[in-house]
Amino acid sequence: MLEIALGSALIYYAATQAFDLKEQHPETVRYTETLDSRNNSFTRMHREPVQIKPALEDQFRGIVRQAYDYSCGSAALTTLLNGYVGTQLNEQQTMSGLLRYGEYDRIIERRSFSLLDMKRFVAALGMESGGYRGEFSDLVKQGQPAIVPISYAGFKHFVVYKAYKNGRVYVADPALGNISFDEERFKDVWENNTLFLINVAPQHRQNMLALHEKDLRHVEDATVNRYAFVDIQYPQFAMEKIADKASTIRLERNVNKDSDNYGQYEHRFLRLYYKNK
Repeated sequence: MLEIALGSALIYYAATQAFDLKEQHPETVRYTETLDSRNNSFTRMHREPVQIKPALEDQFRGIVRQAYDYSCGSAALTTLLNGYVGTQLNEQQTMSGLLRYGEYDRIIERRSFSLLDMKRFVAALGMESGGYRGEFSDLVKQGQPAIVPISYAGFKHFVVYKAYKNGRVYVADPALGNISFDEERFKDVWENNTLFLINVAPQHRQNMLALHEKDLRHVEDATVNRYAFVDIQYPQFAMEKIADKASTIRLERNVNKDSDNYGQYEHRFLRLYYKNK
């Protein structure tokens, strides 16, 4: 009886270790790799959990994504309030506040929110704010995030200015996520040099909109424009030459009856392809 109990325990232990029944993070992906195909047992399979994160999460890190094509203003204001002031609003709550305290009739007519609507809603939350005109240097000197209107791709749009570094302007875009502009390009799209600031005591400021290392990864506008509508033609002849140099040469008889060199011996390249496990 003892032998049966011990055997059952060993089988259970082997099964749980082999199939990895431990609780895993919901974003965990498990892959199986054969370590030694000659060993026909559970131990030949190596299982390793790897956590993955959708790129979209980092793209919109710290940003409230706009739910409608006309709601960039409410999404940008929610992003600024949550990331800098420390509120915990969703876009629908901000939209309701803007409709209640803003110019309701004009909002409905133009299907968008204005900086004045934002100022009134922020005042209802008990904070001071305002829209200003200034130079690019003024925007940078503020040292704090601000809502800025831009005219981009034929549309007027609200984004949140985050920071300026090494000739690039980093913004939180409710539609596109964390993006950046070349300084000159930003100056071109910045509407009327206008910015909207919220006054927050230093001890209460949040840093969710602070510049992150991942924000520094960008592709130059010129690179995007150069390759956006171009069908890339790969230089096959160059690849052939590289492959030939990496191959071995073997003397073989030509067995192609349609070839002019049928029956003759020719040097042929034997290319070797390596599979990583």
